[in-house]
Amino acid sequence: MVQRITSRNARFQQWQSLLSNRNKRQRAGEFLVQGVRPISIAVQRGWPVLTLVHSTERPLSRWAEDLLRDAGAERVAMDPRLLAELGEKNEAAPEVVAVVRMPPDDLSRIDAGSDFLGVLFDRPSGPGNIGTVIRSADAFGADGLIVTGHAADVYDPKSVRASTGSLFALPAVRVPSHREVVQWLEARRARGLDIAVVGTDEGGEAELFDADLTGPVLLLVGNETKGLSAAWRELCDRTVRIPMAGSASSLNAAGAATAVLYEVSRQRIAAARAAGRN
Repeated sequence: MVQRITSRNARFQQWQSLLSNRNKRQRAGEFLVQGVRPISIAVQRGWPVLTLVHSTERPLSRWAEDLLRDAGAERVAMDPRLLAELGEKNEAAPEVVAVVRMPPDDLSRIDAGSDFLGVLFDRPSGPGNIGTVIRSADAFGADGLIVTGHAADVYDPKSVRASTGSLFALPAVRVPSHREVVQWLEARRARGLDIAVVGTDEGGEAELFDADLTGPVLLLVGNETKGLSAAWRELCDRTVRIPMAGSASSLNAAGAATAVLYEVSRQRIAAARAAGRN
């Protein structure tokens, strides 16, 4: 059965509020996803897709037909002008918008093995930066992202779009402060997993290329303007800086995270190749 929505009824208004109101997203435990790749990855990775919304007028592509048949979600046909608002597009409406349930903010979602690589983003203010860091962390083989403190929302539409689907492939967990992460680290260290906490800072004690990042590591990335909090600086086992050339004195938070993640990946690939030759 297909429900039809052709006016700004209560349900449309509820979904529209998920785009701009973090508190309503959190209370509902739901967020909106736009785009073929993100929706496809969400379904492939088993995220609970509650509703799929499509146009009352536009013919469906093969992708959309397969999605609507196989996803097991409620199906809603919506006036294209309203659908364009949910898709945050000024003109053409997206083919499909998905309503997806949020997972719990539980650090146990992040697996920590002998080759653990995690990223912690301390009080990020830009949701687009969160999504970009999620995308980079996924690309370079990280096990998860932790967002701490008073921060932008992982499930803000700008973050979801910037992640280009990686949000559904990489666990991203929000925690109120450093205390929850310290407990999580201590529990894993008690089991014999020696996770090094490495902070990124333009005044870091060692250059990035000189730091051994082949072991289990949690990389810390600070707020876009203020850097790492004092609490996190005290908890760092060491800090690293990215060598800079030209007139730039620093990279933005997402750019710095991407550079460090690349170097971790490079070091680990090189170490694996060296071990294979011995």
